[in-house]
Amino acid sequence: MNIRIAIVDDNAFLIKAVEEKLSFFEDLEVRYTAMNGMDALEKLEENNNIDLILMDIEMPVMNGIEATEKVKQKYPHIKIIMLTVFDNDENIFNAIKAGADGYLLKEINAGDLHSGILETLNGGAAMNPSIALKTLKLLRNPFVAEGKQEIENIKLTDREVDVLEQLSKGLSYNAIADNLILSTGTIRKHIENIYRKLQVHNKLEAVQKARRNNII
Repeated sequence: MNIRIAIVDDNAFLIKAVEEKLSFFEDLEVRYTAMNGMDALEKLEENNNIDLILMDIEMPVMNGIEATEKVKQKYPHIKIIMLTVFDNDENIFNAIKAGADGYLLKEINAGDLHSGILETLNGGAAMNPSIALKTLKLLRNPFVAEGKQEIENIKLTDREVDVLEQLSKGLSYNAIADNLILSTGTIRKHIENIYRKLQVHNKLEAVQKARRNNII
């Protein structure tokens, strides 16, 4: 019997790339794809006859970690492997807490992805070697490992720091634009970049993470 898979990712090009890797194996069948966590939950309502989900983390509307938690609550039989470009400690820690069964990077080759899927369905936990090492460090000391990794990974431009400082004061986009003599559209673009680099989804998370890492 074929292994029934769903792919959840907001990047259509990356979905195609994953589908291409899976197409080499006759025992794998992609039942459907979804563009974000909410989309995935809606499709699961229609058809939860799925064995495994390959779940991206950074997505609009509902990210992969939140979606994983909700899927596991409602459909505990479905295995979930996080398939992402991010290997930072915070994402790994949160994914494990949410109930993820495995954590692989998108650069993985087709053979290793296939092996990871089989391993997970057989009760194992598929992980890249680098992810497994980080997980061990997290188990030994989650706070030190997380903080260290965040500081190493976060690189904001001077202008992004300026915008973030303004944002931390509770100013509106228009007010920030006026203060920095930039257009509102440019401010929005800077904030999008800040959220992406900090791997957060709102102003509060961005400010908190920036303060924890002495960025502002």
